[in-house]
Amino acid sequence: MTSDNDLIPLSIDEHFRFSCSKQVPCFNECCRDLNQFLTPYDILRLKNHLGISSTQFLEQYTFQHTGPQTSLPVIILKTQHSSNLRCPFVTPDGCSVYENRPASCRTYPLARLVSRSRETGKLTEHYALMKEAHCKGHEQDKTQSVREWITDQGLEIYNEMNDLMMDVIALKNQYHPEPLDMKTNMMFHLALYDSDRFRTQIFENGLLDKFSVAAETLKIIRHDDTALLKLGIRWICSKLTPPPSPVRRGAGGEVI
Repeated sequence: MTSDNDLIPLSIDEHFRFSCSKQVPCFNECCRDLNQFLTPYDILRLKNHLGISSTQFLEQYTFQHTGPQTSLPVIILKTQHSSNLRCPFVTPDGCSVYENRPASCRTYPLARLVSRSRETGKLTEHYALMKEAHCKGHEQDKTQSVREWITDQGLEIYNEMNDLMMDVIALKNQYHPEPLDMKTNMMFHLALYDSDRFRTQIFENGLLDKFSVAAETLKIIRHDDTALLKLGIRWICSKLTPPPSPVRRGAGGEVI
């Protein structure tokens, strides 16, 4: 027996009933009263869809605050306060950025949790079905497995890119339990959220001159935003990792 708002665990090949379209009575209702977090890859896809720079997108459509659990900069989508806190991209006909909508929108009505084994480093996915009282999509006839939903919603690349952030969070928690200093905070925002400005800083101001980047990678990131984001994540991980301790030697040169 289920209640009005349930979280039901599902295996990857388990089926669930759900469909969303203009014919469903609650169409667009999940696009209001939002507290929508955006991942770095979400921002990359949205700013390209809109044909604007990452700097413009961040200024026009988002605000930043500090995550209460990670103390990392978090980007939140601005809602329309005059329209019941609606998403700025929703229209009467549905999502105007549907092809490049955020991962959380694609995943719904599923919730995804990823854990990493300390012993092997292997990532394990956990899924659950969110059954919310307002959503009539669960009353539709269409059924699909979790695996089929992931493919149908184009989630593979989103999950891949978002999972890379786990390394950033792990390093932050391990070595910097306190909030980031202003300089590191700005570097985090630049490399992970403001990709176009990050690219400019690399090629015009030599930002990564002291960071090991292959010539082929530099060539690719001039035009490939996904590759640029992967490089940004790697750079931030290096900034969060403390340098190795110097080797101490005794008078005879032995390591002590």
